Amino acid sequence: MKSNTIKIENRGAVVILSLNRPEVFHSFNREMSHALLEALSTAEEDNNIRAIIITGSGKAFSAGQDLTEATAVDGPTIENILNEHYNPLVRSIRSMNKPIIAAVNGIAAGAGANLALCCDIILASNQSSFIQAFSKIGLIPDTGGTFFLPRMIGFHRAMAYMMTAEKMSAQEAKDCGLVFKIFDDQNFLEECIGFATNLANMPTRALALTKKALNISFSNTMDQQLGVELLLQIEASQTHDFKEGIEAFLQKRKPNFIGK
Repeated sequence: MKSNTIKIENRGAVVILSLNRPEVFHSFNREMSHALLEALSTAEEDNNIRAIIITGSGKAFSAGQDLTEATAVDGPTIENILNEHYNPLVRSIRSMNKPIIAAVNGIAAGAGANLALCCDIILASNQSSFIQAFSKIGLIPDTGGTFFLPRMIGFHRAMAYMMTAEKMSAQEAKDCGLVFKIFDDQNFLEECIGFATNLANMPTRALALTKKALNISFSNTMDQQLGVELLLQIEASQTHDFKEGIEAFLQKRKPNFIGK
């Protein structure tokens, strides 16, 4: 499906997926949700792509769901929106075997904020902010928010932000562990591309296995997780990049990882 609601730009081994409905601050509708899913699928299948950035065009990341579509007489129901739009996006991002970076360049509200939360790493502009806006319209947080946010910042703090819909600044988000790094707004995208390029040059197969281990850890006991680490470490030790990393270390040179 060709759609102007997602802009796609390749920068070497990094692909930038920019939400592109600026007139509504990149609020999600059916078309943009499906276009993002398709772009993620294409990136996963492309062996030349080794890291993915999700961001917003212009000054906003995403204001969440397009309420005009959600309240239209012939629009999708809330059940349809979750089952067909947001839940598939969350599952796609969490199962992706490549690192996905949320480059939050402005306001991230509602489902937009929670889409960022389910990415692997969150980078934020110093002009960005996060808001769990659902309680303002009588809804509960979705798009994985009730799963990810309490695990990131703690149960009671997450509860407070979700109940009050209080805005969280980029610095507050970094202070409580939600954001990894903050970059200046003027150079934000280039800084994020540089960060993603560094990840893309790493042993991305090992990064994918690390992601798999962390995903599973949410529901495992310690002993179960030790078993997971054993199996995944065996798998990692059989990769080309492990052998290359060892050889480069012994030869005192920079490794040339290929993601396999």
